[in-house]
Amino acid sequence: MSWTGNDDATVTTRISTVRNSLQPSELSVVALIVADAEGVVEMTAQDLSDRAGVARSSVIRTCQKLGYRGFAQLRVALTRELAQTLVTERDYGESALGAIRADIDGLAATLPRIASVLSEDAVERAVSTIVGAGRLLALASGLSSPLALDVGMRLTAIGRPTEFVADPIGQQIAARQLTAADAVLIISGSGASEASLKAARAARQTGAAVVVITSFATSPLVSLADISLVVAPAGGTFRHELEHTSRVPHVILIESLVDVVAARLGDHARTTRSAVLEILSDNLSE
Repeated sequence: MSWTGNDDATVTTRISTVRNSLQPSELSVVALIVADAEGVVEMTAQDLSDRAGVARSSVIRTCQKLGYRGFAQLRVALTRELAQTLVTERDYGESALGAIRADIDGLAATLPRIASVLSEDAVERAVSTIVGAGRLLALASGLSSPLALDVGMRLTAIGRPTEFVADPIGQQIAARQLTAADAVLIISGSGASEASLKAARAARQTGAAVVVITSFATSPLVSLADISLVVAPAGGTFRHELEHTSRVPHVILIESLVDVVAARLGDHARTTRSAVLEILSDNLSE
């Protein structure tokens, strides 16, 4: 599957969001690009193919899957990315606090690219679907489950009632009771969770709209979705996503998405938020 996301996305962001669909020879090419971006910009397509141990045609095919006409265009994009991300590394020491500060710095450097894969059309359709759905389910499994709970509570607190179902079988039961006027919002970092896939399939059987938030544009869950909101993974690679499962990009998207939905709901959201603040005030101890 070729790149279908935003043209503004960087080379490494494109790699991270389609990496799980690449063939072994193509993976060899992108591995070199990620490992030695500065070296790759000085290579020819033949140089890269020799280094990767693949045919030159594999290099060109990889470039095209990333959304470039050929290797020349990828080199230009990679050069631009290197110029934009060049930073002076800071040594925070080997303490626990130093490690935390280094991680925060690393995360901060990736934040600008979180939205680079999102398309205007997909976001607009997602907002309209969330606002206009009769019933709305928020579903997830594993480490994404707290995010589904969070978005359900946030949307409900602005006057867009949203049901969260934690149990995987319960999710399928709830999804099968939706109608074509309803929608389900499914959050999955990898886009490959079997529980989430089953919930999506159950919703599709009813004609309900399936909205997905994930990190991988070519994941199985995206193929089942009516609307996909793909955010670049914080670590930049599929392996990092599986090992560290950072949900920071998803949290940022969700909070912003809720604010946009609230703006669309207008006075209804403001009235509901006022009532919510009263409830919160009543439940705060001195």
